[in-house]
Amino acid sequence: MITPGTPAYARGAAILAAGGLVAFPTETVYGLGGNAGDDAAVAAIFAAKGRPSFNPLIVHVLDEAAAEPLVHLDDRARQLMELYWPGPLTLVLPRRTDAPLSLLVSAGMDSVAVRSPAHPVARALLAASGLPVAAPSANRSGHVSPTTPLHVAEEFPDGGGARLQLILAGGKAEIGLESTVLDLTGPTARLLRPGSVTREELETVLGRVELAGEADGIKAPGMMTSHYAPGLPVRLDADSVGETEALLAFGPDQFLRGGAMRLNLSQRGDMAEAAANLFAMLRALDRPGLSGIAVMPVPEKGLGVAINDRLRRAAAPRG
Repeated sequence: MITPGTPAYARGAAILAAGGLVAFPTETVYGLGGNAGDDAAVAAIFAAKGRPSFNPLIVHVLDEAAAEPLVHLDDRARQLMELYWPGPLTLVLPRRTDAPLSLLVSAGMDSVAVRSPAHPVARALLAASGLPVAAPSANRSGHVSPTTPLHVAEEFPDGGGARLQLILAGGKAEIGLESTVLDLTGPTARLLRPGSVTREELETVLGRVELAGEADGIKAPGMMTSHYAPGLPVRLDADSVGETEALLAFGPDQFLRGGAMRLNLSQRGDMAEAAANLFAMLRALDRPGLSGIAVMPVPEKGLGVAINDRLRRAAAPRG
């Protein structure tokens, strides 16, 4: 773990160029990054995470100009990049046949998920390396996403089998939920994963945005049914809590008695605060000796759509 700065970025860039992995902060969560053009580096990401090979990766780029050689951009993509890049919006776009990318990042598909992160540490690393960087969340596959450098270190105590060579410690992730993922490979935009850029915001720019269904398959990260899961079972829409359960509350919780441990996403019911706290609090409640995590209802509106998406996946049957 190292404090960001010019020497750290140079070291990170050298590691990426040599095929190693670097964990770094984005405004959403911490990413586990490797050279997206290096088959061995991308394979190392899958190996470190224990990630199914059919689950594609997001390629992080500095800006629209860096995305141009990788994907075909239409007017919709350019407009969204102008409005939301850098920021927490990932676009799934048709892959260029001559894109200098490992085929592994697309998991065999003819599309690529690209994003330009806003976090200054992520941007400095991308600028120093000059590479497109494949970077899923820096955690074991299916586990709760990391929002601090300590979370990353806890996930990879052995350095991901010595694959992870550097953690750039850039503080707590501001948003705390992974990016919105929007599929622009067809005539109608499809929301594959909700995030802090909401469907309503996107529709003010694009018109109608469809919601992805099971028929879409796994076209982007975070679409597996069971994902973002702590070790303990998660029970949603709780209006009571057992004596051996932990409680993940939202809003006033003084009328819920019992529980062995409790944390509140936002006592005042603030969605942005709840999103920022979600993964860290799920991790904190995932403790031995407890029977499960009971989660109070979160309103299905605005950022609550993304929060509930992550909670439903955390509560889904494990497979």
